[in-house]
Amino acid sequence: MRIGVIVLVILVVLLAAIVAAFLYRLSIVRGGGTAAIMRVTPSSGGSGWRHGIIRYDDNTVVFFKLSSLRPGPDHKLTRQGIEVGERRKPRENEFDIMSDEIAVLELTDAGRHFEIALDRGARTAFMSWLESRPSGRSQRGRPAG
Repeated sequence: MRIGVIVLVILVVLLAAIVAAFLYRLSIVRGGGTAAIMRVTPSSGGSGWRHGIIRYDDNTVVFFKLSSLRPGPDHKLTRQGIEVGERRKPRENEFDIMSDEIAVLELTDAGRHFEIALDRGARTAFMSWLESRPSGRSQRGRPAG
């Protein structure tokens, strides 16, 4: 009987921790951001896509999956390191989760490869944020004069 009570207490504590993690993640996701669908590549066909939100700050963009309990962002890309590759429309079974208005961008950051699917407004915001980054030349110090 005593072991049964201990097991029950452990299960209740674990359930409370899972609920707390879920509520914390829900508060993060509901805190605002831009809707996006993202996947790590290479991926086969239309698999690997995850719905979530992206948020920008001065030097990074972070992606939070909607279906994750991770306390922090699932992916973090640095503004200076992001390279945008091809832009394409959704293909084949990607239309199950995307519409014609979505564009898929290939991204590379520090050797990691991603695809991000954004609607027109979100794509414009992302590209504006990316293109307004300071150039590498402005990061260097000035010579002493």
